[in-house]
Amino acid sequence: MSGERSSGAAGPDRSEVRGERLLGALLDRAHELPPQLIAPLVADVVRGLGGHDPALLLQDYGQLVLVPLLGRGLAAGEPVPIDGSPAGAAFLRGVPVEERRADGVRVYLPLLDGGDEAGVLALTLDAVDDEDRRFLRRLAALVADLLITKSGYTDRIFQARRLEPMSVAAEIQWSLLPPLSMTVHRVAVAGILEPAYQVAGDSFDYALNDDLLHVATIDAMGHGLDAATMATVAIGAYRHARRADIGLAEIYAFMDRAIAEQFGPDHFVTAQMMRLDTLTGHLQWVNAGHPQPLLIRDHVVVERLESETTLPVGFGGEEPVISERVLRHGDRVLCFTDGLVEEREPGGEQFGEEQLIDWVNRVERSQAGVRAVVRALSHVLKEKRGGRTSDDATLFLIEWC
Repeated sequence: MSGERSSGAAGPDRSEVRGERLLGALLDRAHELPPQLIAPLVADVVRGLGGHDPALLLQDYGQLVLVPLLGRGLAAGEPVPIDGSPAGAAFLRGVPVEERRADGVRVYLPLLDGGDEAGVLALTLDAVDDEDRRFLRRLAALVADLLITKSGYTDRIFQARRLEPMSVAAEIQWSLLPPLSMTVHRVAVAGILEPAYQVAGDSFDYALNDDLLHVATIDAMGHGLDAATMATVAIGAYRHARRADIGLAEIYAFMDRAIAEQFGPDHFVTAQMMRLDTLTGHLQWVNAGHPQPLLIRDHVVVERLESETTLPVGFGGEEPVISERVLRHGDRVLCFTDGLVEEREPGGEQFGEEQLIDWVNRVERSQAGVRAVVRALSHVLKEKRGGRTSDDATLFLIEWC
């Protein structure tokens, strides 16, 4: 593209016209495009720019590497580590990264959709200027939408992200999840489940309805398919009640009845339901057996958000007390399940909340953005717990920006 600049002042820049033509062709074909043709279509557009070696790199479920999506016209290769690579930097920071190489400039573009990321688009150009950068940002946005939309029609994108065998329970849980992160004008959220390929009873959900952010984290008792089935019912009941626009106490009661009627009196789900007014920072929550959330201010845990707890969902608890707090701009709230702190260390002692708080403070100082913090925190905590997880664990971070 760089060699086609118009020297005259009149009329649009020829590279801009060419870029619009390429994007227009992509849009014209997108609505009827079968999933397997995403790769050659992206490759055609890159060739039209004078670029080469395009690659679509997708985050694996364990959030350790970016895996090349296979397809005609796309560069293949080994998975790329997220930590310490230019592609990983683009992914974690959500901004383009350029790497000068012998064959030109390798550009890595985050594939962003509503603050979530499908992965990274990589390509090489002879040279890059501001016109190129503007067009490439638009191209990456369109490719991100294509990948996310078409993933509902094919298994190939999910298969590319899967580097280990996945249990049926984990398959169910991943299919339930909303996007792992969201960043919009006044709020950002990010969540992670572990172990990624074996998770069963843990899950989370959220929705931004106008100015109100709704969040739930749950932990169904047991392991395997039984836990996944219970979690599915709990999340389904939560969504159904939330969409009925009822209060937190009524949501708890609805979930409680659903679990009790479906599974009987000996089964339960611990849960935490929150609402955040993104205009005022007013936070409300109901705690049904979860550890207390942590309030993070200026990248340091300042307190546990103490609250009265009610019985876990399914045990028929009384109407819960709704706890309240007004956040300050920039405050973060970290929700987590007990699998994170009750894991036994190699010496036999529990990992515990004090160690969790210590590592939250360290990671907060070294990472920017909720998505990077949650990912780094999950990985370092798993390492410090001996690299193993005998129970499911969930982290969910909310920032009022």
